[in-house]
Amino acid sequence: MMKLNPRTKDQLAARVAQDIFDGAVVNLGIGQPTLVGNHLPPGLEVILHSENGILGMGPVPEAGQEDYDLINAGKQPVSLLHGGAYFHHADSFAMMRGGHIDICVLGAFQVSATGDLANWSTGAAGAIPAVGGAMDLATGARQTWVMMDLLTKQGQSKLVESCTYPLTGIGCVKRVYTDLATFHCTPQGLRLVDAVDGLDAAAIQTLVGLPIL
Repeated sequence: MMKLNPRTKDQLAARVAQDIFDGAVVNLGIGQPTLVGNHLPPGLEVILHSENGILGMGPVPEAGQEDYDLINAGKQPVSLLHGGAYFHHADSFAMMRGGHIDICVLGAFQVSATGDLANWSTGAAGAIPAVGGAMDLATGARQTWVMMDLLTKQGQSKLVESCTYPLTGIGCVKRVYTDLATFHCTPQGLRLVDAVDGLDAAAIQTLVGLPIL
């Protein structure tokens, strides 16, 4: 059996941060995507947005310096850069729906080869749905990126031919960053961008179970 050396959560966050361009307005979703803000290259001007009404988030505050009146959408304390602002969530959603977010980075349960996104519910009995602003971000942001593990705990690919979970958006995902490889979603299917050492395109295709361009 092939030995895999997956990216750590911080390595994956750094891989996502590597592709964010200077001057971008970026929304980082709840969970793993919040780590991306810790890995932005020095000197890069990136304006971080949170859907609960913050623009211009800074680094995670040091222990003892947290202000719990200033939190992100995941209820984690954040800091505010000089010139940053916080405001009503209706204004925040207007930014999202109005196409003012350059990139949103979201987690996902499934992504189809052509970019359909399922990230708010597995549909399982008793599961707590978590819609949040994902639908608004997925369709309103100029680019939607997904950050997730490639495989479930049962070893099944989260990249699928067609999503079986309730959809968040159709054809909205452009890039998928995983612990084992990075992909572009295209109308023709998945295109491999890079993979961890020791994992070639053929092995990735076997893991995913779909054609890889």
